[in-house]
Amino acid sequence: MAAIKITRVRIAERLREHGIRPSYQRIEIANVLFLRNEHLSAGDVVRRLGANGLRVCRATIYNVLKLFVKQGLIGEVVINGKHFYDPNTSDHHHFYDVVTERLTDFPARNVAFAKLPRLPFGVSLERVEVLIRVRPEHDSIG
Repeated sequence: MAAIKITRVRIAERLREHGIRPSYQRIEIANVLFLRNEHLSAGDVVRRLGANGLRVCRATIYNVLKLFVKQGLIGEVVINGKHFYDPNTSDHHHFYDVVTERLTDFPARNVAFAKLPRLPFGVSLERVEVLIRVRPEHDSIG
């Protein structure tokens, strides 16, 4: 994915816009998430921070990621019990490569439904998420 130039000042502004008090650790975690606009796991965030010479407690990272999701700064995609954090909060869906475990966005407008199932009593539709699992045609595994 293409890199998006975002400054730490702009990150602090975005945190405030989402009701999140900017702190050094929150800004650095957000910077890792928004730097390349990738879908990262908490472990990916830990590794990227470490590669930048920053040591942040895993519990802090998990708590910050939960806060970011709760406040709508980022999205969360859970596949096979693994959590991926998505800096793209626009209306979109995902391809999931089952071999590399990578997610790739595609626009929601590329999917059309003729009919959705009837919703259970007492609930309303929040949104529809589509996950298309793919694998390389010439998968050397197996």
